[in-house]
Amino acid sequence: MPDLTHGDDVAAVNSLRSAVMRLSRRLKHQRVDESLSPTEMSVLGTLARCGTATPGELARKEHVQPPSMTRIVALLEAKGLVKLEPHPEDRRQKVVTQTEQAEAMLDESRRKRNAWLAGLVDGLDEDDWAKLREAAPVLEKLAHL
Repeated sequence: MPDLTHGDDVAAVNSLRSAVMRLSRRLKHQRVDESLSPTEMSVLGTLARCGTATPGELARKEHVQPPSMTRIVALLEAKGLVKLEPHPEDRRQKVVTQTEQAEAMLDESRRKRNAWLAGLVDGLDEDDWAKLREAAPVLEKLAHL
């Protein structure tokens, strides 16, 4: 665990935070569909990773209030990117499922962002690239804590 009273740990945490934020902002600019907000893209990504979910489950996963998620789902449904279906066990609820159109858009977005990131990585020497490959699972773990 980092010791935030120790100068080296403070510097490392600060550097990590700053680098992740800058890289994230730059990746966000590599979008395929500019008409979607980052939150809408995030919801589609969550559906792609986790499968169908109720709007309430999506709100919890995306850290937004349920009424906000209801609006987001309605916008995505109007764009043909998700569909609402009856919940298999509780007919009072709906489940949200991404459409094939959303899946194709996410695939294209991933390809574009991966190609952009690969171009950046191409500028690294082999030692830095090896360190980054080794750090990737740790960063993935941090992202899901």
